[in-house]
Amino acid sequence: MLKNLFLLMSVVCCASTSWAQHKTTVPVSKLDSMQYLENVVVYAKKPYQEVIPAQTLSGKRLEGLNSHSVADAIRYFSGVQIKDYGGVGGVKTVDIRSMGTNHMGVFYDGIQLGNAQNGQIDLGKFSLDNIDEISLYNGQKSEIFQPARDFGSAGTIYIRTHHPRFEEGKNDNFNVTLRTGSFGLANPSIRWEHRFSPSLSMNFNTEYTYATGQYHFRYHKKFSDGTLAWDTTAVRKNGDVKALRMEGGLFGNIPHGVWNLKFYYYDSERGIPGAIVNNVWKTSQRQWDRNFFVQSTFKKEVSSRYNLMVNAKYARDYMRYLNPDTTLLYLDNKFWQDEIYISVANKFDILENWEADLSVDYQWNYLNSTLADFAYPNRHTTLVALASAYTYQRFKAQASVLYTMVNDRATARSAGEVMARHSAWKHEFTPAVFFSYQPMEERDFFLRAFYKRIFRMPTFNDLYYTDIGNVSLNPEFVDQYNVGFQWQTIRPDGFYRGVRVTADAYYNYVTDKIIAVPKGTGMYRWMMMNIGKVKIRGIDLTARTTLNFPFDVMMDISMNYTYQKAQDYSYPDDYGDGGSYKGQIAYIPWHSGSATVNAVWRKFTLNYSFIYVGERYHNSSNIPANHEQPWYTHDISANYAFHLGKVNMKVTAEVNNLLNQQYDVVLNYPMPGRNYKLILKFDF
Repeated sequence: MLKNLFLLMSVVCCASTSWAQHKTTVPVSKLDSMQYLENVVVYAKKPYQEVIPAQTLSGKRLEGLNSHSVADAIRYFSGVQIKDYGGVGGVKTVDIRSMGTNHMGVFYDGIQLGNAQNGQIDLGKFSLDNIDEISLYNGQKSEIFQPARDFGSAGTIYIRTHHPRFEEGKNDNFNVTLRTGSFGLANPSIRWEHRFSPSLSMNFNTEYTYATGQYHFRYHKKFSDGTLAWDTTAVRKNGDVKALRMEGGLFGNIPHGVWNLKFYYYDSERGIPGAIVNNVWKTSQRQWDRNFFVQSTFKKEVSSRYNLMVNAKYARDYMRYLNPDTTLLYLDNKFWQDEIYISVANKFDILENWEADLSVDYQWNYLNSTLADFAYPNRHTTLVALASAYTYQRFKAQASVLYTMVNDRATARSAGEVMARHSAWKHEFTPAVFFSYQPMEERDFFLRAFYKRIFRMPTFNDLYYTDIGNVSLNPEFVDQYNVGFQWQTIRPDGFYRGVRVTADAYYNYVTDKIIAVPKGTGMYRWMMMNIGKVKIRGIDLTARTTLNFPFDVMMDISMNYTYQKAQDYSYPDDYGDGGSYKGQIAYIPWHSGSATVNAVWRKFTLNYSFIYVGERYHNSSNIPANHEQPWYTHDISANYAFHLGKVNMKVTAEVNNLLNQQYDVVLNYPMPGRNYKLILKFDF
């Protein structure tokens, strides 16, 4: 299968086109935005290009993906797995190259989103309505002028929101978007942008989402001998969601610098549909979330050789979980998180082709809860990053070392009495090295490689959750090795205008992996332990091209493919039939991929997208009872743009899961079948 997919990608590449004319100042990392400079020839040195370019979704391509949230869009990157618990309001988390959700850093307008409680960011909360670009980096961003926190993850997702842009003589922009469709969806949003002066502007965006979350699904169960126990069609219940999002900001220009101030607020109530087990089709759990943060960034070129960047953020998160079912265990737990973050980054141009950066970050996290005997933990984190980038002709190198110092403080209680006060310190140095080389100047062919060692701290739940946490946990480490290439060919005109192909082979080794194990001889009490080990070997392939047909028809084609062998080495004694040793870890397919096609003719646009996830297991014990069948989806949409007086309008119709595929991303959490959406956009 791998051979056939690679052959198919090669055939597509041979018929492909380029993104822009050969002699432009557009760097490789910006090719995904489809920028064209007609009749311009620039004779100058090319600007600095990233050592390891990102996978990027932006502009028309992002808009055409039939995606509701950031998590839906990220599925089209190679090397990424999404855990989706179903429905509009279902939790959605991302995992890159099988290293675990907690190793992924998610940055919103340059500052990381945090969750000290469990380390996971629910990307389903972030709508695409106010997003301009999503970028995925393996290792870290290939740029040294960044906060120390940006060096601290095994992989990073950068989400860039919409910034105000004005036509000449215009000081206000209004956008109204109305969405409706299956599952009782009602999703209006409004965006307003205003320019106070040439150096100061603002924007405000608000969105409301309502959905019943009810959809039909087909479900069946087989006995161990293969005979059918039942095969039925049911309606998914308790998947409703009501959510309000508001965000806005100020954007300013100063001499040789810029600044911005941004706020974000999200308030939701949702049902938790739960797993379909023991013939139970409906659950009654509910969850409430309130997330708020305010953040600011200041950048200034102080001199020709020194640049300064300051970031600051305050965040407060509230979550309530209710399980009213007394036949199981009545729960009504509330959690509050506070975070303060400040960062100073300093970039020095030592020589024309040699840069250095020194960044210092401080972060404070605190968790409060209504749980009995709660530990009320708080964490002080200091990060110092020293990085350097060097360019010599066609060779680029970047190296960094990150120092992390963490101090945790908590109070152990029993029956309300203080038993002990806990304070722990962690110190770690973690290096990273990135290389890129262009063998021939006249050809856009680049070889690249990187090594990075990084870790993630245990979360507050890992350490302090009542009767489960383990205060003796060590950080979870991962060593990453990557080699690959990027090749592109460029043509100024003709049927095809170029092609870009990338290929990467990688090996990741995760040690001291934090996993839950039985506590004592019973199976009803668990504890977190550092006994996990995972070895991941994989290949990521991407290809993209643009075709220029007669009658002004343009077609953009993109394909991604990932092969992963992610094996569990945690229990050497658990070997043989039914054992987990060397088994493919849970929910990681050997083969996965996606394809998108965007065709434009005058004011009409047609989009098609395809996602494939191969066979996998829901447990590291790779036995037939744990086997999960492959799944795939086809999505299509069409839109038409036109003018109504001074109003620009766009009508979009979407059909998702066109073939009505019945599938689970996570076992016993059935996903929606065929569904529809209608979108109206008005720009004033």
